[in-house]
Amino acid sequence: QVQLVESGGGLVQAGGSLRLSCAASGSIFSINVMGWYRQAPGKQRELVATITSGGDTNYRDSVKDRFTISRDNVKNTMYLQMNRLKFEDTAVYYCNLANRPWSGGPRYDYWGQGTQVTVSS
Repeated sequence: QVQLVESGGGLVQAGGSLRLSCAASGSIFSINVMGWYRQAPGKQRELVATITSGGDTNYRDSVKDRFTISRDNVKNTMYLQMNRLKFEDTAVYYCNLANRPWSGGPRYDYWGQGTQVTVSS
């Protein structure tokens, strides 16, 4: 089992910044992908950004050049630096960790409880 605890959400004005953190503990495989997803009211959960255990990153187009995902593999912690926030970034942000027993193998997903990010216009 893996436990994920998010922190860093809050209320910010448009144009401001927030930094989210996700601390992971438990049975973390050496091959894994961590990511941030978000869900706005009335909408489906969507991918924001991912980072592999090797450091490869991927972003949804709407956050490129504004958000930066990173991780500290020693601390088993992932971060999301969010700059130039927009009203449409308002959502509950969820941390995800997907363990893989081998490269290209099946994934076992774990989720955090979510942290609210509210951007006022």
